[in-house]
Amino acid sequence: MPLRRPGPRRRDPRRPGSPGPVPAATGAGPVLRRLSDYAWRLLAVAVAGYLVLTVLGRFHLITLAAFLALVITSVVRPLVDLAGRVVPRPFAVLIGLAVAILVPAGLLALVGEIVANDLDRLSREFEGGLDRLEKALEGAPFRLEPSTFDDLQRKVADFVSAHRSTLISTAVSGGRRLVELGSGAALAVFMSVFFLHSGGRMWRWTAAQFPAAAGEHLDRGGRVAWRTFAGYTRGIFVVAATNAVMVGIALYFLGVPLAVPLTVLEFLASFVPLIGSPIAMLVASVVALAARGPVIAIVVLLLIVVIGQIEGHLLHPLVMSRAVSLHPVVVAVAVLAGSIAAGVIGAVVAVPLVSVLWAVYADRRGPAPGAAASEPSGPPADRGR
Repeated sequence: MPLRRPGPRRRDPRRPGSPGPVPAATGAGPVLRRLSDYAWRLLAVAVAGYLVLTVLGRFHLITLAAFLALVITSVVRPLVDLAGRVVPRPFAVLIGLAVAILVPAGLLALVGEIVANDLDRLSREFEGGLDRLEKALEGAPFRLEPSTFDDLQRKVADFVSAHRSTLISTAVSGGRRLVELGSGAALAVFMSVFFLHSGGRMWRWTAAQFPAAAGEHLDRGGRVAWRTFAGYTRGIFVVAATNAVMVGIALYFLGVPLAVPLTVLEFLASFVPLIGSPIAMLVASVVALAARGPVIAIVVLLLIVVIGQIEGHLLHPLVMSRAVSLHPVVVAVAVLAGSIAAGVIGAVVAVPLVSVLWAVYADRRGPAPGAAASEPSGPPADRGR
């Protein structure tokens, strides 16, 4: 019988010192598994957010009306609460809404009357200012040819005549958009009536429709969101009014025409953080350049720096710090993203939306030790009702 050559001896895995079975491959490591867990959760949140934004965009008129109603409620509610100590709550709501409607309407009527009364004088001043600007550009150091301005005027006239139908259709669509905005404003006033009168009961009923634990979390998150939104809205009104007063006084003493309309423009533009006020001041500098000359225009441009410093280092820390704690980089990115997504309206809505989301997230992480809520009422609540 042939002898078999001895092969390697198999070790008994039960025997001490035995190497045991080779472990099978485990696939992804723990870091990759953790990243994948976060990835699919973030993807699910992104898809849900996209669907919500798509639905809100599809019904943008109702969304804007609700947003405007919340703005009206946050600004007018202190007046309604004060009047509610003297008169019944429904009458207090009527008083607050009357003030909220009559004050903007009065400002717009004042602006229209000023422009209508000074239209002829302003036309002459602008024509003279444009002539002075042309002569200045024809001299040193620009040395532009006089024919340049004639060619520019001819090109503008040709463009208007060639695109007249497009301009007319744009004006018609703008009129239709005004009708939509009027309908949205009426809906916003209608909603704000109920928010001011019984917003607290409406919110408690909404939270009660969810299970007990979810309803409690929703109620707490909603109250934090409302405090942040109301604080931001009231603060931005104070900042915008302060900027407008400073700009109005400066333009009045500089003798710039249309001081009151430009002041109103500064007030409205200040609702877009970081970029709104400089754009309004650039418009004022163009008016000053055409009517008062380059020196006054340069002074108006310098006001951009002065007002920006006052707003950034004085007004925002004093007025907005309790409601909003966002870094300027976050504010700039939010404004840019909002403007890309929804134009001017998106730029206005972006910062309060980010502020509310951050406040709710910070509250869910856990409030800071000793932090107390500055306003106990919920969104949009009436105190104790």
